[in-house]
Amino acid sequence: MTNNENNQTIVAKYYTSQEVTSVKDLGNRLIVSLNAEEDENKKQTLKAELEQANPDKKVSVVFVKEKKEAPLTPEKWNIKGVKYIIAVASGKGGVGKSTTSVNLALALANLNLNVALFDADIYGPSVPMMLGYNKMPPSSYDGTTFQPFKECGIRSMSIGSMIADDTALIWRGAKACGAIQQLLTETDWGNTDIMVIDMPPGTGDIQITLSQKIDFTGAVIVSTPQDIALIDAVKGLTLFRKIGVPVLGVIENMSYYICEKCGHRTDIFGHAGAEKTAEKYNIDFLGGIPLHYDIRVNSDSGTPIVQAAPESEYAKAYEEIAMKLAKKLKLI
Repeated sequence: MTNNENNQTIVAKYYTSQEVTSVKDLGNRLIVSLNAEEDENKKQTLKAELEQANPDKKVSVVFVKEKKEAPLTPEKWNIKGVKYIIAVASGKGGVGKSTTSVNLALALANLNLNVALFDADIYGPSVPMMLGYNKMPPSSYDGTTFQPFKECGIRSMSIGSMIADDTALIWRGAKACGAIQQLLTETDWGNTDIMVIDMPPGTGDIQITLSQKIDFTGAVIVSTPQDIALIDAVKGLTLFRKIGVPVLGVIENMSYYICEKCGHRTDIFGHAGAEKTAEKYNIDFLGGIPLHYDIRVNSDSGTPIVQAAPESEYAKAYEEIAMKLAKKLKLI
């Protein structure tokens, strides 16, 4: 047996072959590299035995296993005065996310809750038009804090009130997130029970940053019943789960259409797609919102359906969803 084979035999008494990276005899030096948990007593015992077997060599025992650092938790933005925050999100645009956000916020307010609505859809802010303040700039009493708009019984803020309707924001993710942070953290939200945040569509850099920086209570996914929308809705669901934001449920928008003349129901975009997706991914199906002319007209005119026609079946659909969320969050 050679000297180095003897050294390997000695090392094997203390560490398994998987834990031994190398045993190198470099003439007047012997270096043992270990990929194992550090144990100072075991290390010194091994070193002493190797020195006794190699009196003419300088013996070194080193650990090369990488130490796992605790993952850094992103510092959350300080949104003062707000108890609960829910994200209303979609994997893609065009599924009625903003209309759902506005009417859901109003329906929550009808439960005697103090509600705020924040428009984080920075490249396509539509909340100001839906609530009727699209041509009004925000105000500030002290020059440092924005006053939220108070329309339809809720507080609201959107960058859409600061730019012209035909202005395109050509901002990269970091600048867009900075603007969202400023509006969120520098607005006087008062004493707010729950804030609804209308998220940008998709699952890119801005959505990831917001999900990490905002202390969300949970997220609601909006989708139409059609397969092409549901594929992207699942991506949004997966994003929140990976970041650790609870998914409170799925809303199926444009769920069905009922003809005003004959009463015939037509499933224009398919049937129960969001409900089946919710079941597949073990999350709650919060309800379906029908496709109707009045919902669109009232949204465009700044009088959302929950406010304009509170007794309509369409308003009641939003109120049923709001009730489910409020109970889930133990707000009522």
